[in-house]
Amino acid sequence: MQKEYTVTVYTEDRIGITNRITIIFTRRGINITSLTTAETEISGVYKFIITVMSTREKLDKVVGQIERLIEIHRAFVHEEDEVVYQELALYKISTKSLESGDIERLIRDHHARILTITADYFVIEKTGHQQELTDFIKKLEPYGLIEYSKSGRVAIVKWSRRFHEHLKELQASSEA
Repeated sequence: MQKEYTVTVYTEDRIGITNRITIIFTRRGINITSLTTAETEISGVYKFIITVMSTREKLDKVVGQIERLIEIHRAFVHEEDEVVYQELALYKISTKSLESGDIERLIRDHHARILTITADYFVIEKTGHQQELTDFIKKLEPYGLIEYSKSGRVAIVKWSRRFHEHLKELQASSEA
């Protein structure tokens, strides 16, 4: 049965690694719904957070293929209850809507914040899960929503401590 999974991949920083990882999903017919990548707390080690709709069996095969790439330290498949995650959204709204004051209460009630205000528009930032961010769009539309942009998933795995200790040992041995 298809459901949403988070795949985390720990890799070295190499040109073309994003393409080499994503092509494995493409060949298996799995669409990536979100991809975020950044350096971890360990210098030179990068973490890819990939969100997909698939079956566990397909993803286990994909992870096996990914781990065969030379630049990969490890790759994991996680179900939703195994990760703590958030996404970030920015909403550009017409400044005219600030005149009534109603939108300020809406922003506070939804734990969002205003990042910048110009003569023509202001930008709201909100973090949350995908559905929560999408629902907020509907609430903002009457106020003159101009533009919306959302990040991919940022996630921390609940049980990854032992693996991170292993990465730190690799870093220490490479510095010695």
